[in-house]
Amino acid sequence: MALSVETESHIYRALRTASGAAAHIVALGFTIFVAVLARPGSSLFSWHPVLMSLAFSFLMTEALLVFSPESSLLRSLSRKGRARCHWVLQLLALLCALLGLGLVILHKEQLGKAHLATWHGRAGLLAVLWAGLQCSGGVGLLYPKLLPRWPLAKLKLYHATSGLVGYLLGSASLLLGMCSLWFTATVTGGVWYLAVLCPVVTSLVIMNQVSNAYLYRKRIQP
Repeated sequence: MALSVETESHIYRALRTASGAAAHIVALGFTIFVAVLARPGSSLFSWHPVLMSLAFSFLMTEALLVFSPESSLLRSLSRKGRARCHWVLQLLALLCALLGLGLVILHKEQLGKAHLATWHGRAGLLAVLWAGLQCSGGVGLLYPKLLPRWPLAKLKLYHATSGLVGYLLGSASLLLGMCSLWFTATVTGGVWYLAVLCPVVTSLVIMNQVSNAYLYRKRIQP
């Protein structure tokens, strides 16, 4: 027996709510796990994984979930208020990422190691640069009068699509970082696989949330 449109809509919303809650928990849990593992302050390098996980796992995830009608922790705010919170969270993520990038560059300089010698380093640099461009593009949405010739709907679509690409780049950088000698020397076995699942889970949730932000209404219409 086919489900009614209303029942299907309730199930769909419940699944989105559950997946969003999982993303909140996983993003925070992964960041805390990395912080405990790295012991920030124990060395110059120790700040790099902490800042990068804070940027690309926690802050960016929260910034994107701000707009979710089911998963946002700021549903009581107006759309404009959530947009400003989104931009602030993204800016904080960018600052953490830039600081993390700067510290690892300084660390490599001190050790006389080559820069961008791994896929992790290249993906990380690309993710940071993309985040910078994304934050700059967000200014046009906060102040649409700066771009009067661009329809606001198209700007939102392009920004959301670009933001999703940037988030996936950040997640890819985290995944590659978990293949590094520093991480694999400490985290092994089942714990390593669980850690790898964290950015995978949040990426799947964010992909669903972002894509359905534009398609959801159409899908539930009879």
